[in-house]
This record gives sequence, C-alpha cells and structure tokens, in this order.
Amino acid sequence: MSENGIMYDLVLLGATGYTGKYTVEHISTHLPTDLKWAVAGRSTAKLTTLVDEIRPLNPDRLSPKIEVATLSGEDLDCLAKKTRLLINTIGPYCLYSSPILEACARNGTHYLDATGESPWVLDMIRKHHDKAKSTKAIIIPEIGIESAPSDLLTFALVSMIRAELSVGTRKVITSLHEMNSRPSGGTLATLLAIFDVYTLGQLTESFKPWVMSPVPHSESAKATPWIEKLSGTRSVPDLGTLATSYMATPNTAIVQRSWGLFDQGNFYGQNFQYNEFMRVRNMLIGVASHLVITLGGILLCLSPIRWLTRKLVFKPGQGPDKQDARQNHIEIRAVATSDSPDSQRAFAKLSWNGSLYHLTGVLLAEAAIVILRERTAAHDLGGGCLTPATLGYPLIDRLQKAGVKFETKLLGR
Repeated sequence: MSENGIMYDLVLLGATGYTGKYTVEHISTHLPTDLKWAVAGRSTAKLTTLVDEIRPLNPDRLSPKIEVATLSGEDLDCLAKKTRLLINTIGPYCLYSSPILEACARNGTHYLDATGESPWVLDMIRKHHDKAKSTKAIIIPEIGIESAPSDLLTFALVSMIRAELSVGTRKVITSLHEMNSRPSGGTLATLLAIFDVYTLGQLTESFKPWVMSPVPHSESAKATPWIEKLSGTRSVPDLGTLATSYMATPNTAIVQRSWGLFDQGNFYGQNFQYNEFMRVRNMLIGVASHLVITLGGILLCLSPIRWLTRKLVFKPGQGPDKQDARQNHIEIRAVATSDSPDSQRAFAKLSWNGSLYHLTGVLLAEAAIVILRERTAAHDLGGGCLTPATLGYPLIDRLQKAGVKFETKLLGR
C-alpha cells in the first residue's frame, strides 16, 4: 500500500453482473499486465469464482484482488480511497449508484459507469460536479453503448472540420444505422426503474435541450416541419430514411454537454446543433416505430404495465447467451455540416461485431486506461462531471486497436 493508502490503479465494482463480467474479461485480455486492480462486490464466493474463471485468459497478468463492499457510505469511502479509478456497473444507477459516485467525487477517485439514465446523470452533475472538480476526480457517466459512440463520432467530426476547414460545425445528425441485439435484464430493469423513481416533471426537465450543458446555448435551430413532428420520419442525404430513436434522448444530452465543456462551445461552434435518429427501410416503418416508441413511453408511466413487464423479461444479472451474442452487430453513422458559406459536409461511422455488452465492457476498460496513463481534455479541465468526448483521440485510438471500427472523411472531395 502506498503512503496515501492507494492500493490499486483500478477497481471494478459490480464485477459479477452481466456487463461487469464482459468488462473483467477485456481488462484481463487487453489492458497492460502491470495494472494493479481488484474486483469488488458483496459476495466473496461469487468474486472468487470469477477470478478463478478469468485466470486462464491471461496467465501473465496479475490476478485481481478481491474487495468485499456494501453500498454503505463507510464501505464506499474506504473502497474509493484504495484506488485511483473505479468502474461501476451496478444498476439501475438511480437506485444504487448515487452514493458510489458521491464517494468518488469526495475522495478524488476517477469514476466511470455505463448508465443511460438522463434524470440520474443530471442529478449527479448538479450535486457533485463542483466537488469532483475540487478534488480533481474525473467523473464520466454514460461511457458505454450510451452515450460514448454518439459523443465520440460527433467529437471526431467537429475536430476534423476544425482542423481541415478552420471553422466550427453547424449541425451533426447521427443515425443508428444497424443494430442486432437483445437487452439484458439490467437494461430492462433500469428502464423500468426510471419511471418508478422520477416524477413526470423530473423526466421532462432532464429531456430539455441543453439542460446538461455547463454554458447556455442560444437556440437558433430551424423549426421542425410539422409533418416530421407528426410522423417522426425524415430523409437525410448519406444517411437515408430516419425515424425516432429510443437512444436519442440520453445521447443528445451528453453531446450537448460536450459542446459546452470544450472552450464554452467555441470549439464545436456557437451555432452547433445535434440530432439523433435511427435508420428505417421506408417511411411506413418509420411512422410505425415512432408510434411504438411514443406509446411505449406513455404506457411505462403506468405502474401496472411496469409490474407486468418485469414478469416477462430477463432478470437483472441475466442476458442473452454469450454464444448467441457473438452474432450481434451495431453500426452508427453521422453526417456533419460546417458552419461556413459552402456548408461542407463530413461523414463518420462506428461499427462493432459482437455483443453490445462486450462493447460496453471495452469502452469502460479502455477509457479507464486512458485516464490512468494518458493526458486528455478531461485532465486539462481539472476533473468534474465530464463526457466521453473529453477523452478524445487517445480513447478512439485505443478502441480501434480493440476491434472497434471507426471512420471519418470529408464528403465531396
């Protein structure tokens, strides 16, 4: 143990859960072998079994130590003081993870999680950003499938336009181009918990444009045509026919926070706007999916519907069979328009073959080693509640080496 009590570079809390296990496996097989790390949770037996299972994956690696901890303030303070960085995969985050993030902010411990719960993230920013900044803790929620891909694609497009054209970006439109996956029990439990915990007013507040941005944004976007509002569909060059995306709300909020974090919006551009949709085969399917998403949100406001849903889906900790999940795939595309008279356009694409929960594990693990061993905008900002984009190209480069395909190019050249 060091003089200041730090024993580990990294502790993974929630290691025996569905996403936690994928994260443990990626740490074991891809992160530097001299990493000092531990797995943490409530059950010694489960943690011991996990460590035994992963040992053959990389015999050259130091095996993780085991830390048994509850979610009491005393246990979490003790755990946070032992490590430089903590990865948290315990959800629903709005039910269990507030004291975990708080302990990290208070003790100057870097923190990563894989939530997609916008109301909870907004609450954590308002309560703990200033404390985290004072202790220089880098706190990055939503650095899993929500919302790292959208945030990193947008950052890469904005950076390319700034570097190649020396101008800001007027707008970015992101599309969930393809996705083949089923949600785990934890994902479904989180969705239901949001409606249990937060009032309609709190949900509405967290969905407001630019609500997570650290600086105000002047609303200058063109009004959405009424036919697009009604149908939820539109056609976008180079992206195709697009419809309402259920991932748009959390991703948009994080991208808008990134806008404000980078030079108070000046790096992205003061006229910057962001929208996110998903690709559909035709307008008819787009209208149908828009109605399903809208109706689903309304129904989940009703507690009997949530009770029934819980009876029919995976339980927390469960998920798709790993063998089946290897056939999963995701591709996200984005188009940016420069804030210049010629409206130069740029294109970006991120794709991954395999379980999306494996991808989340990759994102968490690679983000951790970037924070621990590289210099990024997150470090330059001095900590606080930040976003995936603040890890920038060091994270993008590591993701590419880990199997994430990433492409950017200027169009029309």
